[in-house]
Amino acid sequence: MTNIMGASMGPLSHLRVVEIGSSAASGYCARLFADFGADVQKVEPPSGDPLRRSEPLTPRGQSAWFAFLNFNKSSFVIDRADPEAVTRLVALIEQCDILIDGRDVDSAECPFIDVARIQERRSVVYLQASWFGRQGPYAGFAATDSTVRALAGLIKLVGPIDGPPLHAPDFQTGILAGLWGFIAATSSIVAQMNGGAARSWSLNIFESSIVLSEYLMFEAIGRGDLMRRIGINQFWPGGPAGIYETKRGWLGVTTVTPRQWHAFCDMLDLPELRRDPTLDLVEGRLLRLEQIEGQFTPRLKARTAEEWFAEGLKRKIPIVPVPELSDLLVDSERKSRGAIVPVVLGDEVGFTVGSPQRLKLTPPRRGGKVPKLGEQQALPNTGRCRRGISSSPRGRIESDRWPLQRLRVIDFTMGWAGPLCTRVLADLGAEVIKIEAIQYPDWWRGVDRRHAYVAGQMYEKTLRFCAMNRNKFGITLDLTRPAGVALAKRLVAGADIVVDNYSVDVLRKVGLGYDVLRTINPRLVVMSMSAFGADSVYRHCRAYGSTLEQGSGLPTVVGNPDGVPVMSHVAFGDAVGGLNGCAAVLTALIHARKTGHGQFVDLAQIDCMMPFAAPWITIHSLNGMPPMRYGNRHPQFVPHGCFRCAGEDNWIMIAVTDAHMWQRLAVLLAKPEWATEALQSAEARREIEDSIEAAIAAWTLRHHADEAMTILQSERIAAGVVRSPIDLLNDRHLHSREFFQQIKRPFIGLHPQPSMPIRDGIWPCGIRAAAPTLGQHNREILSKVLGLSDDEIGRLFEDGIIGAAMRSEEPCTKIKDLSSE
Repeated sequence: MTNIMGASMGPLSHLRVVEIGSSAASGYCARLFADFGADVQKVEPPSGDPLRRSEPLTPRGQSAWFAFLNFNKSSFVIDRADPEAVTRLVALIEQCDILIDGRDVDSAECPFIDVARIQERRSVVYLQASWFGRQGPYAGFAATDSTVRALAGLIKLVGPIDGPPLHAPDFQTGILAGLWGFIAATSSIVAQMNGGAARSWSLNIFESSIVLSEYLMFEAIGRGDLMRRIGINQFWPGGPAGIYETKRGWLGVTTVTPRQWHAFCDMLDLPELRRDPTLDLVEGRLLRLEQIEGQFTPRLKARTAEEWFAEGLKRKIPIVPVPELSDLLVDSERKSRGAIVPVVLGDEVGFTVGSPQRLKLTPPRRGGKVPKLGEQQALPNTGRCRRGISSSPRGRIESDRWPLQRLRVIDFTMGWAGPLCTRVLADLGAEVIKIEAIQYPDWWRGVDRRHAYVAGQMYEKTLRFCAMNRNKFGITLDLTRPAGVALAKRLVAGADIVVDNYSVDVLRKVGLGYDVLRTINPRLVVMSMSAFGADSVYRHCRAYGSTLEQGSGLPTVVGNPDGVPVMSHVAFGDAVGGLNGCAAVLTALIHARKTGHGQFVDLAQIDCMMPFAAPWITIHSLNGMPPMRYGNRHPQFVPHGCFRCAGEDNWIMIAVTDAHMWQRLAVLLAKPEWATEALQSAEARREIEDSIEAAIAAWTLRHHADEAMTILQSERIAAGVVRSPIDLLNDRHLHSREFFQQIKRPFIGLHPQPSMPIRDGIWPCGIRAAAPTLGQHNREILSKVLGLSDDEIGRLFEDGIIGAAMRSEEPCTKIKDLSSE
């Protein structure tokens, strides 16, 4: 297997990880450790992890999801009936550095162990995953991926106007939560390397998913608009941002800024639309979206998706072909950078999705083998049987409240993905210095550059910016001038991490490329978060989170049978890219702390979206068949769907996951004849699925959504209200857990901020500071960090190198390329 996995020493090869219980979240978290060389011991019962039976299945009946979540791990079987089971399990855990626990989701017959007692004797980082946490009204709810996404505001805005809302395939919450868990665990390793004690974290899968919906929640607050579902591949507050048919193939289109909209109209020869000033901003286009699409969709059919993509590259329009799974498997670029990797499943050899966290010096393993039940894999370069971290047991008083307290990050990011990455680092205690320019600040402050907007300081009043940039210091530097670049270099000299999500080559062109930065600071971790990767032939393609989803392959597995490819979220890729970026820099930082050597991280954000389509890629690599699309139904759970409740546009997601849950639902529906042996299997219920759904729909229409959820959950039936993002502010469970913290900021006043879904204790990590106003910390950083005098700082103000007020459109042309868009 060496030829598949590669021979580079993994940056986490000194760690041993033990994974107990069964959940996609804990499984994916542990898989990320295996990617970078850790010895991962997956504890299973004699019958195997239940996820070994999750669909879709390969031609020979193996779970493609299990394969994706578990290659390069070893399987360690413990029989709960064995009198020595607890002794064996405790001995295994006492030899590990990190314990990842998914038992609250599914115990997988794992015997009870007292983790606290183990931590008194051994320094073990402990991560415990659960659907909703152990406190709050939803604690103990029966749940599935779809019911949790419904509650998290990720379903209601997707689908036809008249409903029902359309859900995407499962395991999305597991991938998101797995990333959060990996971030928590690796930040703990960093803290231990600084002399801190091992930490225990709780990981809330429901709260982990809110990272996707918080943007739309804040947009709804700020605009005061009634957010609503406006059709398949159409999203509030405007666009166009969807998938459209061409002469051959499907094309993903996103237009946000006035310049992008004008270029799109020019490309399609629509001068009347281009000249209409009411269409310059997305809000205006929303009001006439049907009319606009009626004019441009026929013109898109004149050329192929690839031809439009080439034209869009020239015009800097965020458009991309929507690939079929077969396109991904023959994409030489994706294979060369490890986005598509070989995987061995017993006697089947196919392909799956590799790690998107592309560390150039210490890359992740390229593919691997799925362990058979009880199989110990002899992987190269694992740190098996040696303790990787030295620190005291948990009883020691920790020296730092925050795991990343001694870290300095220089933040050259804009929008969502990059700022989210650095926000998480800041939330965990890092000193993050955000660098903007008065000529062209973070575009999430607003793309309206007209005089009235600037003069009214409207750029200080956008909640989306405040949400992504809390806990950071903010300064301004004109990087198109030598004085600004010189100051940036001085900041980099004392930093640990540099992150940018500008367009490719922007920092290099101003003299801040990695080749320069590493000579200034050899231990520096530098990450570029471009859409397609720094060395991609498409590296200059403009992209948003929607572009990344469109180009990932995921839309081909979402939607109704024989329907169009469907986007499941308007900007899905941004949050996913941000979390992957954070995970990547922490992994590279651990290597830097071990060796003194920094490195370049080339994060292609489009690769970060591909795990959500991973099992269908594997299946297609083995049988060449197009993926089965189920709409709101499910390949395993019957019944499963989104059902209308009393009131206007009110819905509930319901999933029956086993025979016992089915019996309870049949009784609730007053259908005792269904609670029979003949309908115990999902396959048998599939034969009457239409009748079952009709009975459920008749029942839910008699109840309001929250009432229906309460009744169903009282019978231990998985159900979740289909909420809008704005509804989360009043969610009783989030309120009880103090998930939203009230923060005060100039220009805005008190406003809510979401907490991290990872907690070191009962309460959420406190938010220390609101997002900075433009240039708020110029004097503080330049004087205290760089030692500049008041006179020197004054001259920088006079020369326009720094400032605290945004400049209007006219003088900012020379720095526009800093936008990553």
